[in-house]
Amino acid sequence: MNQPLAYIHPQAKIARNVVIEPFCTIHQNVVIEEGTWIGSNVTIFEGARIGKNCKIYPGAVISGTPQDLKYNGEETEAIIGDNTVIRECVTISRGTNDKMKTVIGKNCLLMAYVHIAHDCIIGDNCILANSVQVAGHVHIDDYAIIGGATAVHQFVKVGAHVMISGGSLVRKDVPPYTKAAREPLSYSGINSIGLRRRGFSSEKIMEIQEIYRYLYLKGLNNSKAIELIELELSPSKERDEIVRFVRNSDRGVMKGYIN
Repeated sequence: MNQPLAYIHPQAKIARNVVIEPFCTIHQNVVIEEGTWIGSNVTIFEGARIGKNCKIYPGAVISGTPQDLKYNGEETEAIIGDNTVIRECVTISRGTNDKMKTVIGKNCLLMAYVHIAHDCIIGDNCILANSVQVAGHVHIDDYAIIGGATAVHQFVKVGAHVMISGGSLVRKDVPPYTKAAREPLSYSGINSIGLRRRGFSSEKIMEIQEIYRYLYLKGLNNSKAIELIELELSPSKERDEIVRFVRNSDRGVMKGYIN
């Protein structure tokens, strides 16, 4: 159902059962799939690819021009996965010639005033609370939860199943399955509550805890910790994922907590 008070470019591709409320502006080269609801005063710029059953609340701006001086008008995209909820006044920039796209996964919740900059990749089932600010080229894996008013530095990587405390400044990579808090941002244990909610067994949680004891509680540098983890702990999907994340970190991972 398209409101006569909305502006929809004739070349926009919109499924028949999409609901578009008054005073929206939808530009050309936009695709909106079935079951999506677009609230009043939403602006959707060219390059937007919005999935099924999404909800986009008033004041949101999707696929805006990147706030990057290197952007030269190249045709790029902002991709929103199915069932994602985008609350009031969220801004999502489309990509630049780095990745050519910004991606928000499926089943995500972006609360009011979140900003996602160009070339970010956000996984499935992520929650970004109010006023989270994500700079360009950031990669956030599945099931990450980021507390309100957190600022994430460009090129940072946040692992899967991470919980970051509200008001944090994320300057370093945050390894998977962890909790991060304090200033400077530091390891605060593993996200055991989140892991239990997602079906991880007590044995698997204990295994992950033991891996992080090597990384954060034994006084080892990262290279030595990884060497001992691979030597002394049994291979598993989670062990290998953590080792790979730390080994491949370009910015370096967050430190352990120091009193």
